[in-house]
Amino acid sequence: MKTTTKTLLLALALMLLALPMLAEKSSPPLPGPAKPFKVPPRQQFTLPNGLVGNLVEYGSIPKVQITVAVRAGGLNEAPNQVWLSDITGQLMREGTKSKTAEQVDAAFARMGGELSINVTNDQTLITADVLASHAAEAAALLAEVATEPRLPESELARLKNDQLRRLAIGKTQPGNLATERFRKVLYGDHPYGRVFSTEEMIKGYTLADVQKFYDQNFGAQRTRVYVAGKFDPAAVKAALTKGFSGWKQGPEPLINIPKTNAVRGFELVDRPKSVQSTLFIGLPTIDPSSPDYVPLLVTHTMLGGSFISRITQNIRENKGYTYSPSAQLSSRYRDAYWLERADVTTAVTGPSMKEIFAEIDGIRNASPDAAEVGRIQRYMSGVFVLQNSSRGGLINQMNFVDLHGVGDDYLRSFVQKVNAVTGADVQRMAQKYLDPGKMTIVVVGDKEKISDQVAPYQTTAMKK
Repeated sequence: MKTTTKTLLLALALMLLALPMLAEKSSPPLPGPAKPFKVPPRQQFTLPNGLVGNLVEYGSIPKVQITVAVRAGGLNEAPNQVWLSDITGQLMREGTKSKTAEQVDAAFARMGGELSINVTNDQTLITADVLASHAAEAAALLAEVATEPRLPESELARLKNDQLRRLAIGKTQPGNLATERFRKVLYGDHPYGRVFSTEEMIKGYTLADVQKFYDQNFGAQRTRVYVAGKFDPAAVKAALTKGFSGWKQGPEPLINIPKTNAVRGFELVDRPKSVQSTLFIGLPTIDPSSPDYVPLLVTHTMLGGSFISRITQNIRENKGYTYSPSAQLSSRYRDAYWLERADVTTAVTGPSMKEIFAEIDGIRNASPDAAEVGRIQRYMSGVFVLQNSSRGGLINQMNFVDLHGVGDDYLRSFVQKVNAVTGADVQRMAQKYLDPGKMTIVVVGDKEKISDQVAPYQTTAMKK
């Protein structure tokens, strides 16, 4: 499904990109305004221990996805516990009190699916996508995985070795090195600023550490369960109620909002003999709870956040400096930053930075015309519909609005709000939230070859 969605998004982007060329040749009529996306209603219930269930009947394919979202992740780690949440999530994958990992895997395989556990900064996500006829059974087994993990000490050494390999590989990747430096500048010692663990930390983790992290951070009060697809709601609700009712209430979600640094800074990470330079240029900005978030999202998409964006067209299509530049509005609970990143040929490191800042200045200094705004609006409306066209996509959207506390109206009104944005709004958002004078610049590359190129952007001492 992920590959199919990517293919569709690429096809949509190419189609939109081709519209001006087609217009020059035959002037076909532009597509009409996108229709609002109708968010399927969800049946919601709350157990006495605080767990919230969400059931959405969606689609005609006889499959169902169930995701248990627990507000426990990197945010909950102490400074000497980096990646402990990841190891906890991986160890939860190793069976329950009454079933081995092999038995759990076999059960989900028999249901036509598999178990996955992903840990983010804010959440641990426990997911299975199975045949609809096994929805209730899968819900019960996921409850068992979440509430009664086996946490076998016999697997801990193997998982720690996996993390040590992940650490060693991660530290060789320029994108990871840039992320580490960028987040350190923005967040300092806040958990969001800790990208890498250390060998000493990983080697030192014990089963007692994992058990303590689980006991202190997992519980019903921090958990929401999402079910989407074709299933019997009554049967699934009964299975979830039975599976989770006996779980401890646990602590409320931890609220630890970072104080970010929005100052112009420059960091150079030396990577001798690198044939490319990795550029990170960005700053803290508003999170999804702000009323300006959707207009800023349109501005972001026009500037760098799409295949048809200005920066992509400039340094990829016109200049050929890079293959896949991209921009992010990366968000966590009550926190977000805007980031433009690109891996560019070493010889054009400086020119690439010049063009990126020129595009930022351009969108701040002049209101885009209606045709460009319209292209972005049609692109975003189409992508939004595609994002919600699968069970997993729908669950991701519900989890997003619940995590950020923006309500289902965010989804119901998203397309209308996108299409209400004007060129003047885009310019105003850029002026208000994308100030180049407050942007952190991180460059990972061959210092000897790029020092002169990046010198005009350097405001602090170079660091190795």
